[in-house]
Amino acid sequence: MTFIQKKICYFEKPGESNTRDAAVLALERAKELQIKTIVVASTSGSTAQVFFDAMKGSGINLVVVSHVVGFAKPGEWEFSQKIAEQLQKAGVRIVTGTHALSGLERAFSRSAKVGGGSRSDAVAEALRRIIANGLKVAVECVLIAADQGAIGIIEEVIAVGGTASGADTVCVIRPAHTGSFFDLQVREIVAMPRVR
Repeated sequence: MTFIQKKICYFEKPGESNTRDAAVLALERAKELQIKTIVVASTSGSTAQVFFDAMKGSGINLVVVSHVVGFAKPGEWEFSQKIAEQLQKAGVRIVTGTHALSGLERAFSRSAKVGGGSRSDAVAEALRRIIANGLKVAVECVLIAADQGAIGIIEEVIAVGGTASGADTVCVIRPAHTGSFFDLQVREIVAMPRVR
């Protein structure tokens, strides 16, 4: 029998309190696997800041994926302009793009006129329920980053998502573009919340 034994960390509860530990675990696994890029979801910029601070001097690239403009309020970007400027000055790529697992389809599923779930909604819900909400976020961020050209689709990345705010799910993903979704591979779970 041939196998590889790896450590998975389970957080006692989901959410923001795990962000610093998630950053440490992401960096450790990136170094172990010689992965060159960490992709992290960040709405306000706070999570991006934690990862940036943890990764200083590591030589590993940080790609931050934020909510699209208008996600919470029409015409508004939720990301802190101050944090964005600081990160971009340091060479961090910040990507905003339409949510790959909802986007236009969410408008249909929320509509009283059309209603009903979509296949994209089903994929998103399966990722949330089978593993963790953060896995759905991490997968979606990788799709968005690949579609925007911020990452390639050949080399694995560390992808990080969370539940509501902060980071609590860390995984290793071989990226794909949204149009080639079924080529994406979640290869390892590094950390996730045990209880939802």
